[in-house]
Amino acid sequence: MKKILRLLLLALCISFGAQAQETFTNPLLSSGPDPWCIYKDGYYYYMHTTGRDLRLWRTKNIANIAAAAHKIVWTPPATGPYSKEIWAPEIHYFQNKWYIYFSADSGNNNDHRIWVLENSAANPLEGEWMMKGKFTTPEDKWSIDGSVMEYKGRMYAIWSGWEGDKNGEQDIYIAAMKNPWTIEGERVKISKPEYAWEKQGDLKPTDNPAHINVNEGPQFLVHGDKVFVIYSASACWTDTYALGMLTADAGADLLNASSWKKSAEPVFKQSLKNKVYATGHNSFFVSPNGKENWILYHANSNPGDGCGNKRSPRAQPFTWNTDGTPDFGEPVAEGVALPIPAEQAP
Repeated sequence: MKKILRLLLLALCISFGAQAQETFTNPLLSSGPDPWCIYKDGYYYYMHTTGRDLRLWRTKNIANIAAAAHKIVWTPPATGPYSKEIWAPEIHYFQNKWYIYFSADSGNNNDHRIWVLENSAANPLEGEWMMKGKFTTPEDKWSIDGSVMEYKGRMYAIWSGWEGDKNGEQDIYIAAMKNPWTIEGERVKISKPEYAWEKQGDLKPTDNPAHINVNEGPQFLVHGDKVFVIYSASACWTDTYALGMLTADAGADLLNASSWKKSAEPVFKQSLKNKVYATGHNSFFVSPNGKENWILYHANSNPGDGCGNKRSPRAQPFTWNTDGTPDFGEPVAEGVALPIPAEQAP
């Protein structure tokens, strides 16, 4: 009888474990600002801001990221132009090599620029990450939150930057790329803070008022006959940090500012009902079966949690409106079970 009971208990545990793998709840980790994820050859590769190094996770199930294999793949030098304030890393795969793009400075925020690492190993947790150098943006102005895209045979870079040499506001710029580590041609401003929801932030006595005018964290998203840029707006320390959207036709000149149209309202924002605050700095990925679209973003669990390590990564699926624009819905509350990204076609 005891043996039978043990077998029944084991069967129940196995059944419960299998069932538990079919769903997940947010947040994915207790902390992880600026989350980034791609899916390639059966694995998700995930990164987020630590501020002090670059860490990479590899897993077959993004919902299990907390238990995934990971390592520090790059540690900055003690001093120098990319030694401090390491933000918003992204891993991409181009021309049979891996690249990581990240923002860093010398300890002086005015020096913030984007930098590029390269790795030729099949598994980016292996091999050596080599510094390719500064991802020099045209005019070499303050720049952060770099992202890249290969589209219709051309490569594009997008980032958040200053127009001049002093902190006035953060705008979104785009430029062409010569190769995965080199930008060429002119930079084109395609967005600046215009609406009230892009200019939120409580001022402090030492703040420059323009600090609250922020467009940052731009991400490309392509669907059908449209190209979108989803970006974060307002000060990251506010509960109203939200996502805005720019739209261009797929056949338009993406390097022409007039090709981009801004949505007048945020497309994803805090949910008081679900107790999710400061939703922002997102990325996108597809399910293993290629049928589902997911948004990965950070948010706070409580109002007033600010722009630090209380921000945690969260994921949820999204759909498309009849006009081809994304419908991100409302941020899902913590503890609500979601199906994991589908592995098999329905």
